[in-house]
Amino acid sequence: MQNETSATPAPKPSLKWKSLKKTFRLFRYVKPYWVEFSLGMFFLLISSLAGLAFPRLLGDLVNPKSVTDLLHGFNKAGLLLVVVLVAQAAFSFFRTVLFVNVTEKTLAALRQHVYAHMIKLPMKFFLERRVGELTSRISSDISLLQDTLTTTLAEFIRQMIIIVGGVIILLVTSWELTAFMMAILPLMMVISVFFGKFIRRFAKQVQAQVAAANTVVEETLQGILNVKAFANEYFEIARYRQRTNEAARIGMKSGKFRGAFSSFIILGIFGALVAVIWRGVSMGMTSPELMSFILYSVFIGGSIAGLAEVYTSLQKSIGATENLLEILDEPEEAITQVEQISLADQLGGQISFRDVSFHYPSRPDLTILHGISFSVKQDQKVALVGPSGAGKSTVVSLLLRLYDPEHGRITFDGKPGTSIPLSVLRSQMAVVPQDVFLFGGTIRENIAYGKTEATDEELEAAARKANAWEFIRHFPLGLDTIVGERGIQLSGGQRQRIAIARAVLKNPRILILDEATSALDSESERLVQDALDKLMEGRTSIVIAHRLATIRQADKIIVLDKGRIVEEGTHAELIGVDGGLYRMLSEMQFTH
Repeated sequence: MQNETSATPAPKPSLKWKSLKKTFRLFRYVKPYWVEFSLGMFFLLISSLAGLAFPRLLGDLVNPKSVTDLLHGFNKAGLLLVVVLVAQAAFSFFRTVLFVNVTEKTLAALRQHVYAHMIKLPMKFFLERRVGELTSRISSDISLLQDTLTTTLAEFIRQMIIIVGGVIILLVTSWELTAFMMAILPLMMVISVFFGKFIRRFAKQVQAQVAAANTVVEETLQGILNVKAFANEYFEIARYRQRTNEAARIGMKSGKFRGAFSSFIILGIFGALVAVIWRGVSMGMTSPELMSFILYSVFIGGSIAGLAEVYTSLQKSIGATENLLEILDEPEEAITQVEQISLADQLGGQISFRDVSFHYPSRPDLTILHGISFSVKQDQKVALVGPSGAGKSTVVSLLLRLYDPEHGRITFDGKPGTSIPLSVLRSQMAVVPQDVFLFGGTIRENIAYGKTEATDEELEAAARKANAWEFIRHFPLGLDTIVGERGIQLSGGQRQRIAIARAVLKNPRILILDEATSALDSESERLVQDALDKLMEGRTSIVIAHRLATIRQADKIIVLDKGRIVEEGTHAELIGVDGGLYRMLSEMQFTH
């Protein structure tokens, strides 16, 4: 362990440099398309350098020594101007097409990477984030990069070329007048940094408010039934209005800074031009030289003004993408793609908890499990019962290794759970929860989620075992019936049987049933329970149940209370314990 008292902390890099360093990381997504990007940069360089020829050629047009020279010079300079214009237009076209192509491919790769990274993050990450915020990060924040990569970056480079190239030409023309003109630039650069700092801060605040507003939309649309049932439409409208108004207020405040910045730059540039003309005349410069000098000065001044706008856009992008990059910095779970389980990795189904204690990462002060120990033999049916908040669902989360225990250990077939690859472990488990989540596609897609390459025959066989085929075949579209958002077009019993069919298709070694029948009517419960009984045959089953009648045949019943195991045994053993919690819970259910 590092000696904190003796170690001298390294100086922290400036916040600005850290932000830029983070943003430059995004360019690794451009790497696969570096040929197109480099070609686009080449066209950008050529078109920018061609633009530097305009002031010199325009100066030649007003530099005749005779009428003959006037006509000859006009033809020559005019022809060159036309050639330069055509070349610049062509290069600009190809540069734009190439940059757009690279940007679209890059953003697609970035979206894919962010989504793939996000979905591999551990559960503790999702406990602290809201769905609306995360969807905003993967959509709005990435979309902000589109203009940056397509236009803003190209404009920044083009204007820098014009500024540097123009200053070099001006120095060659007249270093004294150039020095006079450049005297104002340091002041403008200092002020641009000052304004950029404020604009970036406001941009980040606006994105935070937009993310909060998107969260409101996401949650209210997902929970529209509750919104309607509680007649809270106007409450949600007010909540969304507050978020969007706050984003608008911050945006308008940012606009004042941007407007003041632009006004200052314009004032400085035109003031400098007037001073340059006065100084050039007083130095005795010829009209053509002075005209070219002024035109170059205008080009440079316009580029500096444009650079200020580009700079603020870049600052806005940096501020908006910081949260996105923070997500990418979150450590992933060690997820791998499991094609086939090797014999060495196949689970037998034996489970053991040894002195396991646990608290959720977001609530370190609240211990959920206190040193619990129990074992489950292969193919046993074990029930977890107890009052609400006793820790039953937490045991399931630990089995799936959604979290790891703070103390103690969990073993599978005698091997520590941490030694088994996550994907290998989870691929041999299946969960049928009380609140079944169905994707908004077809019944086929939802059942096949247990085995994505399953044939129609396998899907039908799984549906039959789950007592689901009877209602599926009566739908006009059968397996291709759309279930609607979260399965809203199916009844509770139908959703449960789809979830059971999904588990049947997965054919897990360890089955976890989390109060799978507690919210159903009697007929649906009978069908679902029959399907569950079939599903539990020949595999280790962990059953969480409030209805104790469904677990009387369990090989072992573990009674939890306040995160501790208070009783353990069969139904017959526990029902005979005077003053026991299981007996009390049983009597409460069967006397009502």
